[in-house]
Amino acid sequence: MRQTIALANNISFMLDFMELDRIDFELLRLLRKNARLPNKDLAEIAGIAPSTALERVRRLREANVLKGFHAEVAAEAVGIGLQALVAVRMTRHSRTLLDSFHAHLRTLPEVLAFYHVAGAEDFLVHVGVRDSQHMRDFTMAAFTERPEVAHIQTHLIFEFQRNTDLANLLQR
Repeated sequence: MRQTIALANNISFMLDFMELDRIDFELLRLLRKNARLPNKDLAEIAGIAPSTALERVRRLREANVLKGFHAEVAAEAVGIGLQALVAVRMTRHSRTLLDSFHAHLRTLPEVLAFYHVAGAEDFLVHVGVRDSQHMRDFTMAAFTERPEVAHIQTHLIFEFQRNTDLANLLQR
C-alpha cells in the first residue's frame, strides 16, 4: 500500500509500508514525546480502548514505522563535555568505500549519530567527546588517517535540542 503524506511546506513523500490513519499519527506523536507513556494513558489521550492502543503500537512496530524506543541521556552525566558535527568529504564515491566508512563509524563509541548527505560534504557525523584534546585526537585517528577521507571540517555544538513534536511535520 502506498500513502502520500503532505509535509508542512506542501512537499509530499511516499510510504511503502502501511496505511497510517489519524489514530496512528496520534499514537506516534504521543510516543515521540514520551516513549514510556503507559498504554492505559496512551489509549486515554488518543481516545481509544487500551486493547486497541496496544494492538496499533504492535502493528506500528512490526511494520517498522516505530523503529525503537530510546532514552535521552544527559551528555555530561556520561562524560561527554564537548559535542560536534564533523563534516566529511570522501576521496571518491564507490559502494565499497561508503560501506567501509559506514562500518568504521559504527565501531566508534564517540559517534552518536551519522548522516550520509548530499552536497559539498558526504557525511555529517555527530560526535561526543570528553574535551578539546579528546576531539583533536579522535578526529585525527577516526577521520584524517582514513584513506577514503579527503577533508573534514568540525563544527562545535553549543546546544542540542530534539524536536519531539510530529504535529507540525505530518499533515493529513
